[in-house]
Amino acid sequence: MTHSLPRHIAVIDIGKTNAKVVLIDSGTRQQLAAEGMPNLVRREEPYPHADVERLWSFISGCLKRLHAAHGIEGISITTHGATGALLSETGLVLPILDYESDAPTASEEAYDRVRPAFSETLSPRLPNGLNWGAQLFWQSRAFPEDFGEVRAIVPYPQYWAWRLTGVLASEVTSLGCHTDLWSPDSGDFSSMVDELGWRHLFPPIRPAASIIGTLLPAIAAETGLPQDTPVTCGIHDSNASLLPHLGRRETPFTIISTGTWSILMSVGGDTGALDPARDSLANVDANGNPVPTARFMGGREFDALVPEIVEPSAADIAHVIAHDIQALPSFTPGTGPFPGKKGRWTCDPERLTPGQRNAAASLYLALTARACLDLCTIGRPIIIEGPLARNRLVGAALARLTGVPVHASGDATGTSLGASLLFGGSLPAAEGSLAFAPLDVPGLDAYIENWRQRVEN
Repeated sequence: MTHSLPRHIAVIDIGKTNAKVVLIDSGTRQQLAAEGMPNLVRREEPYPHADVERLWSFISGCLKRLHAAHGIEGISITTHGATGALLSETGLVLPILDYESDAPTASEEAYDRVRPAFSETLSPRLPNGLNWGAQLFWQSRAFPEDFGEVRAIVPYPQYWAWRLTGVLASEVTSLGCHTDLWSPDSGDFSSMVDELGWRHLFPPIRPAASIIGTLLPAIAAETGLPQDTPVTCGIHDSNASLLPHLGRRETPFTIISTGTWSILMSVGGDTGALDPARDSLANVDANGNPVPTARFMGGREFDALVPEIVEPSAADIAHVIAHDIQALPSFTPGTGPFPGKKGRWTCDPERLTPGQRNAAASLYLALTARACLDLCTIGRPIIIEGPLARNRLVGAALARLTGVPVHASGDATGTSLGASLLFGGSLPAAEGSLAFAPLDVPGLDAYIENWRQRVEN
């Protein structure tokens, strides 16, 4: 069955911190409407896990309201990575583990003996459950009877596609997201998947940009949507941000996808400088190609650094630079390019004005992003997607730090816009007018050098 390009596409976009449903007009690529809610973790037995029923109630209600108001002709899906579902014929066998839970560390010694080398997977060993393979390994040993009932292991976007359509699939952008389960160079499951006897549990791989199916009758009745509404297979959220740019720019170019994480992906970049000890890895794009990637928890860290978000004035920025007021990594231990460092300020942040604190925190994000680029290649240009695209100081500082053009995406929700393209179509002409002028403030060079020396020492 073939489908024409739907005009109104509802994007289910589940980030680690917030979930939303966004309605995109495929003709203009503009948001017609959006609803969001916090994505809360259920901290109860048997382990911290995703509250999928609360999420489903939200998603279903959004689809019903958006369809009544505007009409929905297609549904696309994008979610955060390092997450998946264990399914039997009737549903979830075990709750969907929260990747920030330390539960998988109980079996980490045994897991480290079976996980493949970085050279095979380009997937570094990450803390807690950030390697999806570590989650599966722990669940298989902590709950052997339950794991024995598993008939399908599906990545998180495909879990929601299954709930909507009843169709099972796997997809490479989620399988290739530091899971230890995928070998980007061979385009196949890693050796560990076969050694542990899991291959048969993964459904057939489908392209992210394919129609997985149409709505189950019960879902159509619940939401009021037509039963023949098409649903895409779905995509990992950082790769959704990347999708609009594939094939449209000369390589190498860097996309910075922002939200809870700041993820720097350099299409056409070199994987040779990736360092598994510094939170750099290869993602796999929607076409199955390795993309050198470095990352840090930029959104999470910024929230920790600034109690009140305000735009810093020129005077705030000048004060911070003149007085060498700095935030130093890392405020989320075990992640980012400086995972062994403990975050600290060079002054008492409580004595700073909100504007000064925001200025220092924004410079911190830009300097950390620049360190990430040493690992994954500096593209030309650099495009910032998501909430951080609105932070003008980060963009200006990064333009100064890299010496290449830095642009803000015109869309504040790069993941939702990208996911809408899974149905096909194209974007309007790009964002030349949104280029950041490089930051030019007296004392900036000394400020940068001081930051780097403090980090290295």
